[in-house]
Amino acid sequence: MTSRNWTIERTARELAAAERSRTDRGPITDEWPDLDIASAYRVQDLVVNRRVAAGESIVGIKLGLTSHAKQQRMGVDSPLTGWLTDGMVMPYGVPLNVGDLIHPRIEPEIVFVLGKRLEGPGITAARAMSAVAAVHGGVEIIDSRYRDFRFTLTDVIADNASSARFVVGPVAANPQHLDLSLQGCLVEVDGEVVDSATGAAVQGHPAEALALAANDLGRRGIALEPGWLILTGGMTDAVTAVPGHHIAARFADLGTVTVACR
Repeated sequence: MTSRNWTIERTARELAAAERSRTDRGPITDEWPDLDIASAYRVQDLVVNRRVAAGESIVGIKLGLTSHAKQQRMGVDSPLTGWLTDGMVMPYGVPLNVGDLIHPRIEPEIVFVLGKRLEGPGITAARAMSAVAAVHGGVEIIDSRYRDFRFTLTDVIADNASSARFVVGPVAANPQHLDLSLQGCLVEVDGEVVDSATGAAVQGHPAEALALAANDLGRRGIALEPGWLILTGGMTDAVTAVPGHHIAARFADLGTVTVACR
């Protein structure tokens, strides 16, 4: 099979089918090595547009590859963005049924709620932060459609940045009252600390990630809207979700978000 057999339409269809059937697959770029970033975002947009056509609503965006360590591993110098819909929301306190997904992993996130519209390019971190109405602790449950989480940059963009589920914690803080670069988080599995980080792990400050997202989307003619949720990127490496485990993200000022896996 050659790359001539692959199109935006086919890629979107196959990734959506893998998600529905909870079946992993090899990277698209194994068969379409010329898949580029622009085309990958077209795949991503097509998949989410079909979710919206089926009844879901866009509720925000997520960032991926926001840590410099992850960027170095992938050979890139900037995060990527993906879409969030209401179909991905997991209400606080509701257990995660691991079997509903392929091979889910959980990572802590600083979550922004926008109070003002942001439209790039030209957005600075300070201007981005001025548009934030509230900040929460949260977790994202990622679930790549690619076997063993093996993918290139364009593969993961097409796959909507491994989106699956996310949880927003109940503590809403005023962002003006916190230094988010110093916001600490401990990740626990069944009460044992397995990782830790501060907000500085996210592009030096989560506001930098928000500005990058606004500018990247702005170049594609997309604005960030009031009320949208922004998952600013994983603060630590993701923890594998295993039935029977309780995974907690304990934030210094943003409460604790616990996911019971079953």
